[in-house]
Amino acid sequence: MRWEIQRARLLAAEPVLLGLPAFFLLFLVFFSTGCSVRRYAINKLGDALADTGTTFTSDDDPELIRGALPFSLKLIESLLAESPRHQGLLLAAASGFTQYGYAFVQQEADEMEPRDLGEAERLRRRARRLYLRARNYGIRGLEARHRDFGSLLRQNPKETVEHASMPDVPMLYWTAASWGAAIAISKDDPELIADLPAVEALIDRALQLDENYDSGAIHGFLITYETSRPSGKGDPYERSRRHFERALALSSGQLASPLVALAEAVSISKQDRKEFESLLGRALAIQVDAKPEWRLANLVMQRRARWLLSRTDELFLE
Repeated sequence: MRWEIQRARLLAAEPVLLGLPAFFLLFLVFFSTGCSVRRYAINKLGDALADTGTTFTSDDDPELIRGALPFSLKLIESLLAESPRHQGLLLAAASGFTQYGYAFVQQEADEMEPRDLGEAERLRRRARRLYLRARNYGIRGLEARHRDFGSLLRQNPKETVEHASMPDVPMLYWTAASWGAAIAISKDDPELIADLPAVEALIDRALQLDENYDSGAIHGFLITYETSRPSGKGDPYERSRRHFERALALSSGQLASPLVALAEAVSISKQDRKEFESLLGRALAIQVDAKPEWRLANLVMQRRARWLLSRTDELFLE
């Protein structure tokens, strides 16, 4: 999964009022008695906080980011309590909770399972809660532009998403990604699994509107999704491979995530050990400094690639 955490650029949010330090501006934001002034200041701070940057994504220390993200995410939620329809903050919350849940909770659960099944299950339950929180923010973001989008989506998914347009693509993607991730680790929850048509409609509409979004992120999602698509036609593995080729092309082969996704979704299912090892070897060979803005994403996925390779003998029944 793509790693694009929205960074907090508090010091870049509008010139500091009368030369006061940024922390005092925050004080004024939260304690000003003028509602309109307060809302304006909160929205400006929200704009800065939701602004995409490379402070997090280019970091070479995933553990440092793991410790820093909870504060950023809770700050985003605090601002959303004051400005609940702020599009940038809603997108930052949807993407941030999804990525934190995958990189630092679900991955830990997967690695923990052989040693402590109970703890692994606890972590997966936590990951699911984070994914569903992200999904809810995504739906709120879509409802800020399209009234009653969430309720209509469950009633008639395909018709509802037709109202979405190009500016909605990021929210469509992250809502589908978080919802799909929650379903993937909830095989014992039929009510949640029943939401698959909504996920499918969201991601298909995003692909229709902008297949290039975020260097092939939508195709990267579909590598895995095609293997379990309820309405899919033809060979699901061939559909996954087509998305893999597009994801690889759109990222110029500089992202490890499509390689890891195909290895997990297709190579294991087809019991193709040679392809599995080749794909993960290619993922590990990517130079993380070649694209600094993708450094953290690649480090996270290379960790997963190493973990998968360590389990090769368990995954392939030769």
